[in-house]
Amino acid sequence: MRTRVLEIICGWTMVSLSVAWPAFGEPRQQQVETQGGGALNSIGEIARHESNVSPASSGTVFVPLDSWVYPALERLAALGYVDVGFLGMRPWTRLECIHLLQDARDAVAGSEHDASGASETVHQLEAEFAGDTGALDAGSNHQVRLESVYSRLMGITGQPLNDSEHFGQTIINDFGRPYGEGFNNSTGFSGYATAGRFSIYVRGEYQHAPSTPAYSLPVRQEIATVDANPLQPAQPIAATNRFELLDTYVGANLNGWQITFGRQSLWWGPGEGGAMLFSDNAEPVTMARVSRITPFKLPWPLKWMGPVKTDLFFGKLSGHQFPADPFIHGEKISFKPTRNLELGFSRTVVMGGVGRAFTLGALFNSYVSFTSSQNYGASTNPGKRTGGFDFSYRVPFVRDWLTIYSDSLSDDDPSPLASPRRAGISPGVYMPRIPGVPKLDLRVEAVYTATPGGNTKGGQYIYFDTFYHDLYTNDRNIIGSWIGRDGKGYQAWSKYHFRTRDILQLDYRHAQVSGNFIPGGGTANDVGVQLDFLAGHSTSLSGRVQYEHWNYPILASQPQSNVTISLQVTYWPRERAK
Repeated sequence: MRTRVLEIICGWTMVSLSVAWPAFGEPRQQQVETQGGGALNSIGEIARHESNVSPASSGTVFVPLDSWVYPALERLAALGYVDVGFLGMRPWTRLECIHLLQDARDAVAGSEHDASGASETVHQLEAEFAGDTGALDAGSNHQVRLESVYSRLMGITGQPLNDSEHFGQTIINDFGRPYGEGFNNSTGFSGYATAGRFSIYVRGEYQHAPSTPAYSLPVRQEIATVDANPLQPAQPIAATNRFELLDTYVGANLNGWQITFGRQSLWWGPGEGGAMLFSDNAEPVTMARVSRITPFKLPWPLKWMGPVKTDLFFGKLSGHQFPADPFIHGEKISFKPTRNLELGFSRTVVMGGVGRAFTLGALFNSYVSFTSSQNYGASTNPGKRTGGFDFSYRVPFVRDWLTIYSDSLSDDDPSPLASPRRAGISPGVYMPRIPGVPKLDLRVEAVYTATPGGNTKGGQYIYFDTFYHDLYTNDRNIIGSWIGRDGKGYQAWSKYHFRTRDILQLDYRHAQVSGNFIPGGGTANDVGVQLDFLAGHSTSLSGRVQYEHWNYPILASQPQSNVTISLQVTYWPRERAK
């Protein structure tokens, strides 16, 4: 009873974005105290190498963020079959997914009803990870696998939006791939190898996109004004024909800690439409990263906080001009005080670059300072710090029907919790099944960076800094939410699950940019239908049609529209469970 009261208090407190931490929570249920059959480990046990996570140091790689595995496991979690997953900290390693699969397998086996298709989802996940579990069961972790070969053909008729810093995007959360009016193509492969505790992952693709004309002089003048930059010359974007490496890195598993270096993508948030602090809307960032594969537990006084996961990185941003060559680092820690509540606290720092020396003093200050960067000189400046907070909560009395969540970031405050009205926020609700139609789900999210609690300074607030004018971009794409600067919008998805990988989806997206930022403001509305299905055991097909209607008076005197049609074929040459 005390646990339920704790969940209700914490859950609804998170909705109001003000935390009242529980005082003396009861120990978590035994199924949450274990992950994949192994007990959670304390920091002391980890430091003394007493961890019994099995296998503690097997090399593993991350599941790519656009994999079908994430929505499948997330739906199982919302249905109550997975208790140990951290939804706000992705990507997950293949080893971690095996742990979540084990949890789901046990829960589904003990369930009397399966109208939502959970058992079939578990079977598909077992097939996906059959090669990994077979290698681990055999006591050998030497693998070389071609993970996928794919090609996406995409045509766009009409002028699309392709400026996430100012006017929005027609295609979002797509690893920063280029696109334009006409024919677009992405053809690539992914593969990995493991040997003992070491691993390597490679994903590369050929990208083609048509050229894009330069902005007119009035548009470039307004952009120079809102960005506080010099007027830029009229330069059209040339047609793209290139081979590009996406997530490509080397790694090692050191007693449950995954250490990687290379180009990597992150998703720090519980939502599907976009993560406020870090998403795959931009191309992967070159970074060194340390993340915990399986949760651990804090020492006794903090044991009530439940399982804990951490993720931290240090990287280099590309495509910046004002100033050039900045660095970025970030840290996130998440807790599960109860099996139904997840809390995440995160921060990122953009520092260094031309005009601000990268020194040990500046690096130290970036981790410990809470005062304005204006109080520091160029050689000790801590840079631009951005705080984040997110939560997800399975609502009492409708645990398996309704999950609420929210993601947020703060520009001038250490955390969004310090001043919610000055924070950018993205709340959402997820119903993994609809009453009477158990294979139909519904998700709705809202998002805004046009904060209600103060002046947004004409777009010079969230995702902008008075020194780092290209602040939250990598190769000119926003690395946070697709909504960009001084905007607000909402999204809705409804999926019918014929089978786990045979899904029909209808979706809608609305975006609005403030007239205080872009003269005349602007709106965009997207309606899409998508069909994903598995053809045989090794080939998946995905077709999508999207209609977009946008109105930006500064870009065109009349409202514009475009239609995007895409078809992707993916071959998965992996071993499959019989």
